[in-house]
Order: sequence, then structure tokens, then C-alpha cells
Amino acid sequence: MSDKAQVAVSYDVDNEFFRLWLDKRMNYTCAVFDGTDDLDAAQLAKLDVLYRLGHVRTDSRVLDIGCGWGANLEYLGVDRGVREVHGITLSEAQHGEILRRDLPGVRSSCMDYRDYEPPVAFDTVMSICMIEHVVTPEQARAGESVARYRDYFHRAWRWSAPGAHFALQTILRSRAPRIPADIRELSWVTRAIFPGGITPRMEDIVAAVNPYWEIVEVRTRREDYADTRVMPMCSLEALWRNAIAF
Repeated sequence: MSDKAQVAVSYDVDNEFFRLWLDKRMNYTCAVFDGTDDLDAAQLAKLDVLYRLGHVRTDSRVLDIGCGWGANLEYLGVDRGVREVHGITLSEAQHGEILRRDLPGVRSSCMDYRDYEPPVAFDTVMSICMIEHVVTPEQARAGESVARYRDYFHRAWRWSAPGAHFALQTILRSRAPRIPADIRELSWVTRAIFPGGITPRMEDIVAAVNPYWEIVEVRTRREDYADTRVMPMCSLEALWRNAIAF
């Protein structure tokens, strides 16, 4: 897991710096460009996709693990009128931005998700490109990925009500680059921009969700990542339903 100092390298640079090139809501992840080439509209479409995958209702209690600067919290609490929305981030700068927004029905916590104690049982859990920080490169090389992802999914399951849904978005790695320049660039990004993090493999996630969640739907959005001007890797959106419902 990326620690607080490593997260600060990635996200605590300066909120105004990120505001220069992110959309108006400050989403930092892949958008959905179905029928639009406008970044703000595409990011709104992404939030709508995850809202529907998570089966969110106005009376839902929703947890966003790795909630960033609060874009999804604002969408849920303000745009959708969801009664109770909770967010977790390890970034002090992101947490400060959420507090500045003063969003109705939203509570945020600045802490490691492993230290989180939920005040309620959640109907929906969301996580948008946070799972990349759950396993370090060293842990991945040591073969610990599945066990650590399974602990992550177990915690989300324990925090959820029976029949809850989990909407996940993540970048995936499916192959190792063979061109030396690509290897050097990827290594630099991992060490300098996102220290302590590594993107998961699809097969590791599939193995790790058991026995807590059932995978119901999976979508890939490689082209959307390229259009969002994020790393040209494969995006995954998944809907999981709490296995306790069956």
C-alpha cells in the first residue's frame, strides 16, 4: 500500500496545479467519450456510468474509497441528491479541497483505508482508480498481489449491507513492454509520479474478489483512456454484487 508520504508525492503537489488541466470537477481518471469530445461532459458521463453500475438510489449510503478531490462525492451528493455519501482519501490536499466544497450529505476522512471504521453499513461501494495504490511494486514481485487485493475486497464486504454493489474503475496492466525506452519511461512514472503503487492485472482481481463479491459486469475502455490523455492502458469498469445476496 502506498503510504502517506508517497501519496503526497502524487497528489499533494498543489491543488491549483491540478485545477489547470483537469475538468471542472477535478476528476483524475478515465472519462467516457460516448458521443462527445468535451472533457467535462465525458467525465460527467463516467460518473453516471459508475452511478448506474453501483445501483445507487437517493436513499443509498455510499462509500467512495480513494475519493480524490471529491468529484464523485459532489456528483452523488449534489447532482443526484444521494442522502449519505462517505469518502476516504490519504491525501491532505485532496481532503482540504473536499472540505472547501462543503458538500451536502457528504462526509470525508483523511486516512489509510485500512484504518477506516465505517459509521454505517453501505449499500454501494465505489472505487475509482485507487486500487493501483493497494499493492507496491515490491509486493507484486513477491507474489503478494492477490492476498492484498483480497484483503481490500474483504474490508469493503465487511463495511457493506447484504446485497450491496461495488463499482470499480482501474487501470490494468496486461503485458510487460519489450522496448527499452518504454521500460525506462514506465519505471520512471512508477518511481517518480506514483511511488508505492502499481496497476493490477485482471486475473489477480478476478481471483481476489472471491469469496466476497460476484463479478456481474466488466467493460474495457482503452480508447477512452487515450482520449482522456491519461496513460494509454486498459481501463476496467466492473460491477460486483455482494455474494451474501445469493
